[in-house]
Amino acid sequence: MTYNDAFIRACYKQKVDQVPVWYMRQAGRTDPDYLKIKEKYSLLEISRQPELAAQITLMPVQKLGVDAAILYSDIMNPVASLGVDFDIVKNIGPVIHNPIRNAADIERLRPIDVEKDLNHIIETIRILDKELSVPLITFAGAPFTIASYLIEGRPSKSYILTKTLMYSEPKHWYNLMDKLGDMVITYAKAHIANGGKAFQLFDSWVGALAPKDFEKFVLPTITRIFTELADLNVPKIYFPGVSSGELLPSLKNIQSDVVGLDWRVSISEGRRRTGGRFAMQGNLDPYILTAPMEVIKQYAKDIIDEGIQEPGYIFNLGHGLYPEASIEKIRELTEFVHEYSADQLK
Repeated sequence: MTYNDAFIRACYKQKVDQVPVWYMRQAGRTDPDYLKIKEKYSLLEISRQPELAAQITLMPVQKLGVDAAILYSDIMNPVASLGVDFDIVKNIGPVIHNPIRNAADIERLRPIDVEKDLNHIIETIRILDKELSVPLITFAGAPFTIASYLIEGRPSKSYILTKTLMYSEPKHWYNLMDKLGDMVITYAKAHIANGGKAFQLFDSWVGALAPKDFEKFVLPTITRIFTELADLNVPKIYFPGVSSGELLPSLKNIQSDVVGLDWRVSISEGRRRTGGRFAMQGNLDPYILTAPMEVIKQYAKDIIDEGIQEPGYIFNLGHGLYPEASIEKIRELTEFVHEYSADQLK
C-alpha cells in the first residue's frame, strides 16, 4: 500500500506535486451511507464503537480521494472525563446538564483520564493507524471554545456568561483555562502516541473576542499547549475559527506548524498577518458548494493560485461541511484541486 504523505509535507512547507486536500467535518454529514448509520446511532454512541468510528473516518478517504483523514469524534468527547454531563442534541449542538456557574464548579472538574474514560477513542486511532494510506489528523477543542459550551450550557451567539466570568472573575477564568489546557495536552499526547499523524486544535468561537482580550485571556494557554506539544514529531494546526482574522497577528509566536483560515481573510493576507511563519490551510466558504460547479471551481482556482505562491498550502474549507452539501460536488472539487494545482506546480 502506497502511503500518501503530501499533507504532511505541505504542513512542513516541503515540496508537493499537487496541493493536498481535506475538509473539516468530512467524516459523515454529507454521505448517504453515514446518514443511514445515524438513523441507528447517535454521534456519541458511534464514538464509543471503535470499529464503526474507524469505518466512518475511512469513508471520505475512499469516496472523495482526500489526502488526510480526520478522526470521527467530537470536541466534547474528552470533557466527559472531567465529570461534565452533556448530550449532543440534533439541531442544537452540545447541551451541558451541569454548566459552570461559579468557582466551585470549576474546582470540581477532574483531571482527564484518557486510559480509563476514553480508551474507545484511542482504540479507534489504533485501528486507523493500521488501515489508512493517508495521515490521520486527530483533534481537540481549544480551551475558549470548550469553556463557552461549559459556561453557556449550549451554543451561544453572544457568549455573555462566558465573557462575564472572563471579565469579572479573571482568577477563576485562568483556573478554568489551565484545567482545559491540561486536558488538551494530555489528550493530544495520547492521540499521537497511538498513531495520530497530525493534530488540529479547533477554536471555533474565539473570534468572538477582541484581539487584546484574546491576548490576555486565551493566548497564554494556546501558547502553552503548543509549547508542550512541540517535541511531538507531527504537524500541529491551530484553527482559530470563524471571524478570527483580527486575531491572526497575535499568533506569530505559537509553536504551531499550520494556521487555518476562514473565508474572510485571503491566503496571502493570512500569511502577511502571521509573518509568513506558518503553512496556511483553507479557506473556501463551505456555502459556495451551493453554487454551480463552474462557480465552485473558479473560487477554488483563485484560492489555489494564492496558496501556491509560497510553499506550505493545504486546501480546505473556511469552516466545516454542512449536512446538505453534495458528496458528488465535493468529490469533483477534490479532483479539480489535485489536477489544477498539479498543472500549476509543474
